[in-house]
Amino acid sequence: MDHFGWWSLVPPLLAIFLAIRTKKVFMALFGGIWMSFLITDQWRTVRSFYDAVMSLVHVFASEGNTMTIMFSALVGALILFVQKSGGTEGFVRLMRRYLEAGASGDTKRIRRKIALMAWLTGIIVFVETSISSLTVGTVFRPLFDKYGISREKLAYLADSSSAPVSVLLPFNAWGAFIMGLLITEGMPRPFALLIKSIPYNFYAWIALGTGLAAVWFDWHPGPMKQAQRRVESGGGVLPEGAVPMVSEELTEVKPVPHARPRAANMLVPIGVMVLMMPVLLIFTGWKKLPAGADHMSWPEKLLSALGNGSGSTAVLFAVITALTVAALMYRLQGIARFTEMNDWVLKGISGMMPLALLMMMAFALGSVTKELGTGVYLAGLAKDFLAPAWIPFIVFLLSAFIAFATGTSWGTFAIMIPIAVPIALHLQLPVHLVLAAVLSGGVFGDHASPISDTTIISSMAAATDHIDHVRTQLPYALISAGLAALLFLAAGFWYVG
Repeated sequence: MDHFGWWSLVPPLLAIFLAIRTKKVFMALFGGIWMSFLITDQWRTVRSFYDAVMSLVHVFASEGNTMTIMFSALVGALILFVQKSGGTEGFVRLMRRYLEAGASGDTKRIRRKIALMAWLTGIIVFVETSISSLTVGTVFRPLFDKYGISREKLAYLADSSSAPVSVLLPFNAWGAFIMGLLITEGMPRPFALLIKSIPYNFYAWIALGTGLAAVWFDWHPGPMKQAQRRVESGGGVLPEGAVPMVSEELTEVKPVPHARPRAANMLVPIGVMVLMMPVLLIFTGWKKLPAGADHMSWPEKLLSALGNGSGSTAVLFAVITALTVAALMYRLQGIARFTEMNDWVLKGISGMMPLALLMMMAFALGSVTKELGTGVYLAGLAKDFLAPAWIPFIVFLLSAFIAFATGTSWGTFAIMIPIAVPIALHLQLPVHLVLAAVLSGGVFGDHASPISDTTIISSMAAATDHIDHVRTQLPYALISAGLAALLFLAAGFWYVG
């Protein structure tokens, strides 16, 4: 048996329930991990507790997990650097002059311009989801705080413009991973198939649209309305009792006394980090070029290398490069000595410890749910009961639930594409439509699940409470998912009928 039946659903659902109910996310995640091992160890309490603790250790056996956690910790150092150097203050002053020009003191108009710029920035930085969320949060958090826009909304905009864009523009690691799965399924032209699926990736398109609606029309459903009212009434950037994903040591830093406020001290290091992403993806992907690459043109080689590059390696060395450039800039300006900046690095990393622990637990839970066969069980439960016209609709819902419960879109793709593509071929359904249903469902989970690394990083980048981010974002995600489900249902009946 490759799964534990309905018991495989209990640990991830327990973790999600406890996280939302208690707002104690560390306790919730460890509870889910321990429950997983209680099931696999046949309810032996001591043994399962030991295995649960060891699963946290085993997270670091994966290079990808380790590099992602290291990247997240070093981001704390970069955040501290740009604040200590006067870069954040300089950027806020620069943007204030731009935003207030022609606004005649219209605060509402200024807020809309800031939020729109944040949303557009997330779309422009599409190469990697973590870099996208980080850039939006780091650059715009001071402006959101200054002009009375909730951090919950910033986290939502960072989250909603990362994964949806990455799956719609496949010139990145997402595209390479999906094409690899399609090649395994015998698809002769995987890139063309992926491109053909893009117009039908309903959830990704609608998620971007709801983000724009939230910006342009000040649309704040449910908990987001409460968050925005709190900020506008002077109640503070965080609700009472909130535990932000970034320590106050990193969000309330004053520049060193002799540092002039210069926007370049912020924009140059972050720009270097963003620009290094495609460079490092090409560098790490060059040795993975397919057989026969000698006959490819240079643009084809670059695109192939970009798609085959290591995302975790690229983000780690991108932030290291950014820190190096920042250190050289600040030393040349006389802002600080290298010995002082060494202390900044250590202080910045320490401020990210809550995030590192959370990611470690999320990775451990994702690993053990894979061992339980959560996704395999759900997929097998449904595949024998699908009428042809309902397949895109059911595949979307199933993929969405798997991704939400496991916190991984890529894991969902790996489970569902080998199931959904053969079903589509057997029933002569449009493969691109069924593929789009899988991708849409996976992106929903990546976007909405409290144990998704993208959701966690968005909370960190906006310096907001993680569960507050999940609660305020969920109405947008559920509305987008509901509309996407209806479109997949209509598309299924259109093609079959």
